[in-house]
Amino acid sequence: MSEAFTPGPATGVGSMPGGDAREAAKTVTGSFEGPGQGTPYLPELPARGPGADMIGRTAGLLIDLYARVEPSGWRIGDRPGRDTRRARAWLGEDLDALEEFTQGYRGPLKIQAVGPWTLAAALELRNGEAALSDPGACRDLAGSLAEGLRGHLADVRRRVPGAQVVLQLDEPSLIAVLRGQVKTASEYRTHRAVDRQLVESTLRDVLAVAGDDPTVVHSCAPDVPFALLRRAGAAAISFDFSLLTERDDEAIGEAVEGGTRLFAGVVPGVDGRLSDPAGSVMGVRSLWRRLGLNPGSLAESVVVTPSCGLAGASPAYARAVLAHCVRAARSLADNPE
Repeated sequence: MSEAFTPGPATGVGSMPGGDAREAAKTVTGSFEGPGQGTPYLPELPARGPGADMIGRTAGLLIDLYARVEPSGWRIGDRPGRDTRRARAWLGEDLDALEEFTQGYRGPLKIQAVGPWTLAAALELRNGEAALSDPGACRDLAGSLAEGLRGHLADVRRRVPGAQVVLQLDEPSLIAVLRGQVKTASEYRTHRAVDRQLVESTLRDVLAVAGDDPTVVHSCAPDVPFALLRRAGAAAISFDFSLLTERDDEAIGEAVEGGTRLFAGVVPGVDGRLSDPAGSVMGVRSLWRRLGLNPGSLAESVVVTPSCGLAGASPAYARAVLAHCVRAARSLADNPE
C-alpha cells in the first residue's frame, strides 16, 4: 500500500450515462482537471449493453477464463466468444478515449473492476449455480482476476505515464457473501456463508496486484465491513454515506486514526435537486464531531463522491454531480467545523 496516497478531494464511483466513450472521458477529466481538484477515473458505460455492464466488463479482463451471456446472466464457458470480444473492444475504446484526454496528466487516476467475491456471486458455472458454490471455482476466479488486473494496470500506466494508478474493486455483494444471503439458482435456498478469513485473504491477494499503488474497495450496500477491508490492505474504502448507522462509528473512527481514506458518497447519484455544497457534507462534519476527531484531519481523510455510480443519471445531472463533489470537498476543506 502506498504511503504517499494523495487522492485529491473528490472523485466519482465509476459508471456514467450514455454510450459515448470520448464524451464520458472528456466529462470526467474536465471535472477534475487542475491541481487539487480530484481524481479522474476510467468511465464505465453500461448503457451500451452486455459486456459494458460491470460483471461483463470485468469478465473480459479474466485470463484463461471466459464468460458468455445466457438468459440467466453471465456464465463461464470454455473459449472466448462474441461477448468476451465485445467486452474487450469496449474497454479498449474507453482506454483510448481516456488516453486522449490525459495527455501530459500527472496525478492520481482511478480504474475500477468488480472484486472477486461479487464476481463469484454473479458468474454462473456450467450447471447454472454461482461460482460461489464451488470453493475451487472461487480460487480459480480470483487468480484469473488478479492476472487480468495486473495486465490492465500495466496498460493504463503505459498509456498515462504520469499517473499514480488507483485500483478500485467494486464489492456490492460482499456482505451477502459473508452472511450467506446469495440465492441459489432455484432461489429457494441461499449459498453457505464464506469464512471471513478466506474472504479477507482472497481480497488481499487481488489487491496486492497493485503493488505500491493505492487501492480502494467500494460497496454501496449497508454494513460495509470496514475492519475486514482495512486488514485486507485497502488504502481507502468507498461507500454510500446515507447508509451509515451509529453501529459503524467505532470502525470508522479506527479507520481514520489508522490512516485509511474514506470515499464518502454524499451526493445523490440519480437526478434530483442538489443541495448547496456545504449541506452535502454536513453529515460528514457531524460524524467527525460525534467521533471526537480532529476537524483539521477532515480534508485529508475524506474524498467526496456521488453515493454510487451515475449510470442512471442524465448526462447533464452527471456533469453537475461531479462539479458539485468538487465544490463540496472545497467547502469541507475551507470550513471543517
